Amino acid sequence: MTRIVYIGNQLSGSGKSLTTIDTLAPLLKNLGYEVVTASSKQNNLSRLLEMVYTVYKNSSKTNYVLIDTYSTLNFWYAVVVARVCRTMNLKYIPILHGGNLPQRLKSHPKTTLKFLNKAYKVVSPSDYLKDAFAKAITQKIVHIPNNIELQNYPFLHRQAAKPKLLWVRSFAHIYQPKMAVQVLHKLQSVYPNAELCMVGPDKDGSLEECKEMADSLGLSINFTGLLSKNDWISLSKQYDVFINTTNFDNLPVSLLEAMALGLPIVSTNVGGIPYIIKSGKNGLLCEAQDVNGMVSHIKALVDQPELASKLSKNARSYVQFYDWDQVQLLWKELLT
Repeated sequence: MTRIVYIGNQLSGSGKSLTTIDTLAPLLKNLGYEVVTASSKQNNLSRLLEMVYTVYKNSSKTNYVLIDTYSTLNFWYAVVVARVCRTMNLKYIPILHGGNLPQRLKSHPKTTLKFLNKAYKVVSPSDYLKDAFAKAITQKIVHIPNNIELQNYPFLHRQAAKPKLLWVRSFAHIYQPKMAVQVLHKLQSVYPNAELCMVGPDKDGSLEECKEMADSLGLSINFTGLLSKNDWISLSKQYDVFINTTNFDNLPVSLLEAMALGLPIVSTNVGGIPYIIKSGKNGLLCEAQDVNGMVSHIKALVDQPELASKLSKNARSYVQFYDWDQVQLLWKELLT
């Protein structure tokens, strides 16, 4: 039996959003792989130590080490774990998640290149990061997209759209949640009945900043906090437009989920998003921090039912390529 050690941030039990390790590890187990994971420790140092210890403890019987790799502070735990793997002659496979990882290549080229080039394989969930690193590293990059289990996302065809907006993400500055508040404020000057629901946990104080901005602008926004997957999927039936305001991104699962649910999407065109959202075909794109541009797109959806209907249907059709039934074949090929 193939044995895998999977390293990543398992913090959903501490009020954080699910990450890839939370969703992919159980799916790999269901395919028959033996999977050991780390870590759920909240403290950064404790989490790193448990990751290293887990690799060391299982080194004699491990075939592969999967490492979720982000562009923020957590980039460094990936580097440390990879160094341990090299010391023990273990095959490690970074899974690139951070939308700002290309900046790591610029700011720390030597460390980043060694980390990637010494890997057994490098997995990129998006063509965006695959293209960004293809010319810089010698190691082969395998494209395996983030996945969803399509059967868990009931499609609701929006044949028309009301100005009822849904935003789902962790509250963090890089995701620009305050832009959503500004969008609602401008939108209500045209549609006084416009609504906004913001779903997700706080990461860096952004949630309180959004609440303060909403109060100062006299806006009523539904801040739900962290919801379970089933709860926010159920909640989504009450809304007609999904907005994504981020400044950096790779291949956000929340966008794939919204597409599967039939929500017309209006998003900033950063990072890997233009690789999946083709503006006017399966969603609408605006520039980063372009409040007026996002408002204009939302107005188009509300005023043109045929546009909302087309984007809703096309999004669901597109996202079938990300269903686990398809994606699992790529993982099986890699891990043989």
